[in-house]
Amino acid sequence: MVIARSLAAAVCCGFFLSIAGFGASAQAPVHPNAASVAPAAVVPPPAAKPGAKPRPKIALVLSGGGARGFAHIGVLRALQELRIPVDFVVGTSMGSVVGGAFAAGSSVEQLEQLVRRTDWNAVVADRPPRDQLAYRRREEDLLLPSRIELGARMDGVTLPPAAAGNEALELALTRVLPHGARDKPVDLLQLPFRSVASDLVTGELVELRDTPLFLAMRASLAVPGVFAPVRVNQRLLVDGGLVRNLPVDVAREMGADIIIAVNVGTPLAQEKELVSAVSVAQQMLQILTEQNVQRSLKELRPGDILLAPDLGGIGFLDFGSHDRAMKEGEAAVRTMSDRLVQLALPEAQYAAYETNRLSAPVPIDQPVRLAKLEVAPSGRINPEALAVQSGLKVGQMITSEQAQRAGNQLFGRGDLARVETEIRDDQDGRSVLIKPTEADWARSRLRIGLELNSDFTDNNAYELKVMHVLSSLNDWGAELRTVARVGTERVIGTQWWQPLGAGSQWYIAPELQYGSSAFDVFDSSGFRQARFGYNAKSVSVALGRQLGNWGDVRYTAVRQTVTSQRTIPHDATDVRESQNVGVLSFNVDSLDTVAFPTRGTLFNVELQRLMTRGRDGPVPARQSVQALKAFSFGSWAGHVYGEWARNQGGAAQSALGGFLRLSGTTTDSILGSRTVLGRVVMAKRIGVMPTALGGDVRLGFSLETGAAYGPDNPLKVGSLKHAASGFVSVDTRFGPLYFGSGATKAGDSSMYLFLGPIW
Repeated sequence: MVIARSLAAAVCCGFFLSIAGFGASAQAPVHPNAASVAPAAVVPPPAAKPGAKPRPKIALVLSGGGARGFAHIGVLRALQELRIPVDFVVGTSMGSVVGGAFAAGSSVEQLEQLVRRTDWNAVVADRPPRDQLAYRRREEDLLLPSRIELGARMDGVTLPPAAAGNEALELALTRVLPHGARDKPVDLLQLPFRSVASDLVTGELVELRDTPLFLAMRASLAVPGVFAPVRVNQRLLVDGGLVRNLPVDVAREMGADIIIAVNVGTPLAQEKELVSAVSVAQQMLQILTEQNVQRSLKELRPGDILLAPDLGGIGFLDFGSHDRAMKEGEAAVRTMSDRLVQLALPEAQYAAYETNRLSAPVPIDQPVRLAKLEVAPSGRINPEALAVQSGLKVGQMITSEQAQRAGNQLFGRGDLARVETEIRDDQDGRSVLIKPTEADWARSRLRIGLELNSDFTDNNAYELKVMHVLSSLNDWGAELRTVARVGTERVIGTQWWQPLGAGSQWYIAPELQYGSSAFDVFDSSGFRQARFGYNAKSVSVALGRQLGNWGDVRYTAVRQTVTSQRTIPHDATDVRESQNVGVLSFNVDSLDTVAFPTRGTLFNVELQRLMTRGRDGPVPARQSVQALKAFSFGSWAGHVYGEWARNQGGAAQSALGGFLRLSGTTTDSILGSRTVLGRVVMAKRIGVMPTALGGDVRLGFSLETGAAYGPDNPLKVGSLKHAASGFVSVDTRFGPLYFGSGATKAGDSSMYLFLGPIW
């Protein structure tokens, strides 16, 4: 709970910092940034009739405010309906994103679709989306689904910085921009545009004048503690709200006669809301924010117009309230319509204005031959390995966007804090320089998790799980991964994972493991007959190949020794057996989350065979297949799951029973040399946990069918058992939590509390 609160505080404080002004700062000069795109014509003001008074130049100033900034889109919609022209746009943070896209020629409809279709929880997550992680990192999620991670050092443990990677954010920003506008300098857009950022080193305000549009937006939105900083012209930049959340002065310097300022800042909390240290800290930052905004408001003149949408109840992280925020933005414009209509253009003139704004001549991001690829040294990680993992190869044809994505995908490794990709073109072709910054805390990572399983009778299990990963142990990227489990099962194992070359997909992985547990034996009616305790020691070596970031194929040779004893009824005789086993497996994992996946596939085929020679009778062997396909539509999501296993030659039997494995039936009480199971699970999203604490809250149900059978008891349709369950599912930082009830047809029913993976 303490860790969860700390993570929540880190994220919330990051957003509050993004709009807080810390005193007046001198404006910092911005170094020129040469652009390789052709200038575009700026939308000219409609020509005035001879003798007529020139139309005043209007600037739109959009403040920061996290999810509250979606109100800016509603403001733009209403201004269009009133035919109010905009000559300059200035923005901070989310205001920079909306304003920059509008100035570049995006339509209001495109902005609305961006908001509705983007998974904002993924954008602000403290790691890249799971389906963009390296396969090794996805494997860790299946071993221990908790997202409680710490940096572990000899001098103690540290919390990781709550900073999201670039990929999800940059993909969202790219989608909102017109084709070819990504790398266009902001002073060459259809509407003159300024984005405000803060120099993280000096604390100075940085007015991004000739920076490529994408970088200008990205830098202004780099909320400290939430998004990674951005380097522009050798300066490390973060959210502009730190120094100017409502940059009225910047708009005035651009030559604006009239300013339409939109403030979406958060009002101060009431005394009754200040009930914790976190809320007090937030209030302190809000006070600074209010002072920052008040200074800017004093710079407004009588002819300027201030719009303050009523966003009560919408916080920085309330991305699900986008529709209401946009409606409140429209309402704020209508409230001031009497003054705004005085600035309106005749219909024909406004139509010409919009046509020019939306038809910006933009350069096309053409593929260019990659002449040089360089990765800057960053510390322990071998640059050669990063170059291979980027997927870029000298001689291939790539666009600038493809080069940026290649750099961003390195975040999937899990041990980089920041990746900067610089692209230069000359007569020899395109040069790409990737400048990674290692995350110091991530080289030695400690993940802590908890698993619970109870049917509120005598079937209860619990495990405290800890996983430690020490990475970049040599130039080829070796890792040492240790997993320990304490509780119903006691296991400790350590694996050395060694790629066979810098960035190679091939690897070898020796492993040592010791474990002890107990298992029950049931009769054909499902009644418990005996309990056995066992302990096992094993040493194994795996040779495998990763298949991109989505799959893996490996062969593992295992030497294991198992000692068992019947504990109920007690029998002091120990049974000891040693054996050599060969395991061939093929794995696919493209799930977006292990809590309640909405897209992707989980697939596993495993073939086991005893390698001991000279044995009488059939050689013990086991074959199994597991497949899960996730889906979603609207607020509903679910998966289809199938499982089959066959055990031959005296190999241990497979088992069914328990939550979502014929719910209502006693856990592992249905035994057979062969088993088959299928289920369909569906659930509707009914809420969302705070981003720092978890994800979706869902209400759902399952339909299940399965059976155990064998050569003497062949599978028949009539022998299948049918079950169903209803549950509430919560995506917590500790993993998926389920509370529900299930029943097997013509059998038992049970309540369930389940924390952990469901496969």
